[in-house]
Amino acid sequence: MGLIRDIRSVKKKDPSTRHALEIILTYNGMQAIWVYRIAHLFWRLRLKLLARLLSIFARFLTGVEIHPAATIGKGVVIDHGTGVVIGETARVGDDVLIYHNVTLGGTGNERGHKRHPTVCTGAMIAAGAQILGNIRVGAHSRVGANAVVLQDVPDYSTAVGVPARIVPKEHTTDAVCSLRSKEPSPPDDA
Repeated sequence: MGLIRDIRSVKKKDPSTRHALEIILTYNGMQAIWVYRIAHLFWRLRLKLLARLLSIFARFLTGVEIHPAATIGKGVVIDHGTGVVIGETARVGDDVLIYHNVTLGGTGNERGHKRHPTVCTGAMIAAGAQILGNIRVGAHSRVGANAVVLQDVPDYSTAVGVPARIVPKEHTTDAVCSLRSKEPSPPDDA
C-alpha cells in the first residue's frame, strides 16, 4: 500500500508525471525514499552498517542522501531530488513536498540529542532551502526557495529570506500578485 500511496502523491503534486511506470523507473526522489525505507528497517533491526551502506548506495544512484535513522512519513514527495540531504534526527511528516537541493541539517557537531528539523504534515520546502537545527516547520507551511530557516515556522505560514522571516498573512500569494501587477512597465528601448 505504501508504494501505491507514494505513486498517487507524486501524481497529485507533480503535473509533469504521466503514469505509474514513469514514476517507478525515473523519479529519483521516490527511488531514494523506497531505498531509505529498506535502510530504515535495517537501522531499526540494529544492522546499522548495512543500513548506512544502503543509504550511500542510494545517494550514489539518486543524488539524494537520507540518513537511515531519519523518520519519514507517508506520501512524501522529493521532486527533482538531486542534492537533497535529510539528517539523522530529522523527522518529516506525511504528505510533505520537498524540492531539489534542500537540506534538513544540523548546525554543528553536537551529539546525544535531536539536532535536525521536524517538518510537519503537508509542508512544502522549495528548492535550495536550508532548514538547520532542532526546529519545527509547522503543518501546511511553506519555505521559500533558498531560504535559510533557523527558527520555528508556525503552522500555515510562509518563511522566506536569509535568514528566513515569516511573511505576514496580508503578503501571501494574492497580495503579492496584486502588488506585482501595479509595478511600472520596463522602459521601451525601441
